[in-house]
Amino acid sequence: MMKFDLHTHHNRCGHAEGTIRDYIESAISQGLQAIGISDHSPYFAEEADHAWPGIAMAKSEFDRYAEEVLRLKEEYKDRIEVLFGVESDFFPEHAELYRSIYKKYPFDYIIGSVHRTDDGVSIFNKKRWHGLDEAEKLRQKEHYYDLIRQSAESGMFQILGHIDAMKGYFPAFSEIKTEAVDRTLEIIGRCGMAIEINTSGKTKDCGGWYPSDDILERALHYGVAVTFGSDAHHPGRVGDEFEQVKQKLRDIGFKEWVFFRRQERVAVEL
Repeated sequence: MMKFDLHTHHNRCGHAEGTIRDYIESAISQGLQAIGISDHSPYFAEEADHAWPGIAMAKSEFDRYAEEVLRLKEEYKDRIEVLFGVESDFFPEHAELYRSIYKKYPFDYIIGSVHRTDDGVSIFNKKRWHGLDEAEKLRQKEHYYDLIRQSAESGMFQILGHIDAMKGYFPAFSEIKTEAVDRTLEIIGRCGMAIEINTSGKTKDCGGWYPSDDILERALHYGVAVTFGSDAHHPGRVGDEFEQVKQKLRDIGFKEWVFFRRQERVAVEL
């Protein structure tokens, strides 16, 4: 059995605990065969070196991040496969800047995640929904999925991160009806992208995972590949609920899930 986790963070981003080595050691202790290191990308388009401390690493740290992951990949090669990744923000207006930077590094995969919308507000901001009428809530949701669609079409990523995470502190998000979700899933499938089942939703008000079961059922319909990521911000969460996710995917009807090595998809039977 192949056990892996492609979504982990560490102390460089400013809001996670532990070193990269801590996450690798945790993965080994839990019997994983592969561990992906995927800390938050710097805000490359900001003038300041460290524009958002506590959210993402400084631009000046990115080379050191790459060097450390690659060094540990070599050090641990006989014990566990360490995969070099990054969780990248997606800003359409800065996509070419990010793309040009990522080309310089030998990533195994890049996770593309939408964390902010066009108003600059975090999807996890608890106040963003205050006072909005139903029409504006619908607009916000459709805009969020439009950004995810653009990220799929950009060709920059192998994996799309937590594609309904906007429900994190607003569980009613899932009840806002729109065809935008299906349109986006269809495009993700057409673009050959994978989506992650991200178990960090359990740490937010919504509980459970990203995405919800009904989205996973529709993802299967549209031929979307799936992968696993704990989105661990503490070493103890590496691989969290891997077996439960695996069983749920089987129940839905998936036959395989995937991970990435040198940006090539590797299918693993469920």
